Formats: sequence, structure tokens, C-alpha cells
Amino acid sequence: MKRCADDSARARLKLAPRGTSTNQERETEGLETAEHQHLRFNPLRGSWILVSAHRMKRPWQGQIERPPEENIPRHEPTNPLCPGSRRANGEVNPKYESTFMFDNDFPALQPDAPDPGPGDHPLFQAKAAKGVCKVMCFHPWSDITLPLMQLSEIKTVIDRWAELIEELGPKYPWVQIFENKGAMMGCSNPHPHCQVWASSFLPNEPDLADDHQRAHWKTHGQVMLVEYARQEAVRKERVVVENEHWLVVVPYWASWPFQTMLLPRRHVLRLPDLTSQEREALASIMKRLLTKYDNLFEVSFPYSMGWHGAPTGPYLQEDMSHWQLHAHYYPPLLRSASVRKFMVGYEMLALEQRDLTPEQAAERLRNLPEVHYKDKVKGRTVEGQGE
Repeated sequence: MKRCADDSARARLKLAPRGTSTNQERETEGLETAEHQHLRFNPLRGSWILVSAHRMKRPWQGQIERPPEENIPRHEPTNPLCPGSRRANGEVNPKYESTFMFDNDFPALQPDAPDPGPGDHPLFQAKAAKGVCKVMCFHPWSDITLPLMQLSEIKTVIDRWAELIEELGPKYPWVQIFENKGAMMGCSNPHPHCQVWASSFLPNEPDLADDHQRAHWKTHGQVMLVEYARQEAVRKERVVVENEHWLVVVPYWASWPFQTMLLPRRHVLRLPDLTSQEREALASIMKRLLTKYDNLFEVSFPYSMGWHGAPTGPYLQEDMSHWQLHAHYYPPLLRSASVRKFMVGYEMLALEQRDLTPEQAAERLRNLPEVHYKDKVKGRTVEGQGE
């Protein structure tokens, strides 16, 4: 098991043990988080990030991104994700009217890949990697995204996600549902869709999350993210939106500028465990969050998001009570629709660093309207705005 206790993380950064610094009280009293750099601990990964909010004052002379395309045709016969279109493998999509699922035509994982066999040296190790990759279209229209969909349509997406865990989970230890939205996040097709990769192994990030949540449970007797959600619900300063069943926060340890975490209020292991009421509430809070994202710079906000729940496959027979279902949203935009955060240099070679505090980011998102800017321009009312 990986080391994940706070003390080991402090040791790796050569931090003084708590309470040993004679200047500790004076340093804490003088700290202004919006002005002074400081480190924050990510308990899910057992790692630290550097918060340097004062860097937002520097003038930007770097790369300017192209804003996302706004005028996307509703249906394009040559778009392989549209209803009735022909895909790369020659198959023709049905004229679907809701969600549509198919096997990825260019999968990163295949179920029949050969085993590379044991390596001949400890520095040259390899293992078998098998699995399946699927694509799921959210909607038949290409010019719509989740925040512009009706609540009933978003709930259909959530129900399909849960069905995928039930379908693939018994065979595979990990089923990763994720959405890359926008060209800035590597999305090659604007049609609203996500991907599902089910693997014969537990990938790095969920493996870290498993270790650290398990260690927290053993040490403190509490489910880490259940306790975290309770704390954030009381503190309020990083809450973006909330309802009876869900909470969205900018994590205390967030590394991306407007990163958020979506958490259920009760202890839930996996998506299929959600009740019908919780799924309806999830559709509502997703719509509210993603509307705020789009309203921040009045563009279709790019991000990568994904669900993390208790591992499946052989882990279905184990006690995974230390896990809590949650979703991560990682948006790259920082200053405007055309200026993004780059994770390069120091972030790649030393430590993740962010340019505004999570509290500042949460406040900006929290204060944004929950009516989508496109709907305000068109003067129309759409089902599901607000709660």
C-alpha cells in the first residue's frame, strides 16, 4: 500500500512537524491567502499543491486560445456521431432520439489483447491490459450541451451511466466514465458525448484514491469524502451550488482554476446505488453547475470530467465502505475565454500550482446566474433552471 498519511507527505516536502516552529503562530496570523503563497494538502492523492494567488496580478503576454465554436449545425450528415450518419467502420448510426451507445471505432483498450509476459528486469516491467471502450451520445442534436438539455434528458444520461456500471462492472475492476468537452480539452467532435473505458486493471488515479480513502478510514474511522462534504457544507466558503442530496465545491486542494467536485450528501459507493430522487437531484445540480460554468466567460465552457466510485470486478466481493462516489470537473480556463492555465514547467517537474485561491474561484462561480446566457439572449424559459 502506498504511503498516504499526512506525516509522510510532510516529510517528503521537508516540512517542519506541526507545533515545532517558534514562528508558527505569527506566520498564521499574518497570512492572507489571497496575497501570500502557501501549500495545501490533497488527501485523495497524498500530495501538495502551491497556491500563489498574487500571480493573477501579472500581465498576460502568452498564448491566446480560440474561443469555442458557437455556430455548430444541429445535424451534419458527415458527422459520425449524428443520427443516421456513417461511422469510420462503415456502420450507420440509427436515427436515435435520446442517448446512443456504441463501441469506440478506435479503442485504446481491446478485450483480446495478448499478454506481454513477465519482464526480464525490475526496470522493464509490463502487464496485460485488456478492456472495452465505448462512446455515448447524450442527445441527437450537435448544437446542444448538458446545461442546455432538459432535466429529464440529463436524468436519462445519468440512468445510462448507472446501467453501464452494472453492465461492465462485474467483469472489469474499473469502469471510467468521462467527458472531454471542447477542443481545448482534446475533444475531436462537438456533438455532445462522453466515453467509457472499462479496464482489467485499476488505473493510477483510482488506485491512489483507494489507498488514501482506505487509510483515512482505518486511521479516523470516518469515510473521508462524507466527512469532507459535511465540513464544506458548514464552512460554506468553497460551496458553489447545493441541494438536498448533492453538494458542489471547489476543493480546498484544487489545482485547476475553476475545478469542482460533485459529492452526494449520504454515503454512496457507486452510481447504480443512487435512488431515483438522488438521480433527479443530480440532474438538477449538474445543470446548475454547468450553466454557471458557461456563464463565467459566456462560452461553452471546456472541461474534462469523470466519475470515481468504488472499484468493481473482484472488488464487488470486498468491503469498500471507505469509498464515496464523487465526480471531478477539471476546466482549463483561467482569466478569460481565451486564456487558459498551463500545467507545465514547475507543475510537471516539481509541484502543482494554482493562480487564484479556491475560495476566490468558488465565490465567482457561486455569484453567477443560473439562467444560461444563451437563454437570456433568446428570452426563453427552459425546464430545470435553478432548483
